[in-house]
Amino acid sequence: MNVTIDKYAYATIDAPATSAGMVEFAAQDAGAAEQLRPELVDLAPGPLQLMKGVYARVVRDYLGGRAPVIRIRTHSDAPPGSGLGSSSTMVVALVTAFAEYFRLPLGEYEIAHLAYSIEREDLALAGGKQDQYAAAFGGFNFMEFYDADRVIVNPLRIKDWIWSELEASLVLYFTGVSRSSAKIIDEQSRNIREGRTESLDAMQRLKQEAVQMKEALLRGNLDRLAQVMQSGWQAKKQSASSITNPMIDELEKLAFANGAHATKVSGAGGGGFMMFMCDPGERVRLVRALSGAGGTVYDTHFTQHGASSWKLG
Repeated sequence: MNVTIDKYAYATIDAPATSAGMVEFAAQDAGAAEQLRPELVDLAPGPLQLMKGVYARVVRDYLGGRAPVIRIRTHSDAPPGSGLGSSSTMVVALVTAFAEYFRLPLGEYEIAHLAYSIEREDLALAGGKQDQYAAAFGGFNFMEFYDADRVIVNPLRIKDWIWSELEASLVLYFTGVSRSSAKIIDEQSRNIREGRTESLDAMQRLKQEAVQMKEALLRGNLDRLAQVMQSGWQAKKQSASSITNPMIDELEKLAFANGAHATKVSGAGGGGFMMFMCDPGERVRLVRALSGAGGTVYDTHFTQHGASSWKLG
């Protein structure tokens, strides 16, 4: 179960600022930039790795090995390591920009799968698949993942009043602490490989939670949705020890003492963003309490559309 919010990743492709035959990469919010000859583009870790990974893959698979001299610039509304899928969303934005610039015949499924393949296979970054498909499709979706890379995205028709009440009930809070999701995901994967029953059971409960959350949402039963969300958070904490910590536990206690009915750490856990559900009438009290805890409450709204692209005028 996934819904996209109005925090965006941006990618711009145009001609380079100079005529020196260099490819220009710039992650503007990270303050990182580099100029390279096309044949010297590498996939080494760093703030420009996602851009270089997309560039290299498009050159290999779609441009017949012809490496164009272009300028690529990116920035994001969400901080890295936030748990909002910012890295995967950026890769989707980059793939979408390349598809627009080079007129590549890629639909939402192809864009999402290519972004997943670049991030997980070419760059060997640990993680799942849902973020890429969420960013490509947008809106409320119930996603099903099968073997052999088969994915089915089921868009959900959410009634306007349910949409509005859920927006008023959700509080998104940035703890101020970014973290590496790869380390947490590696721990979860290790627990599964080693056959640890507690972690396996937790994963099964999280799978069931997605189905239960879809049913509660479609029926407009937000009390049930909060129950499922809280149950899923308890299960998630059992899948890896690093998902929670004393800071997160204290924030959860604070939130429940000020009107929250459910909580969950977005993404892998360990920091980043936390989500809280409350009665809309308790929202102001909850926001004030969280704002005094050192982090930042983000004003957010759901979006209906996924990745989009256009030519600069």
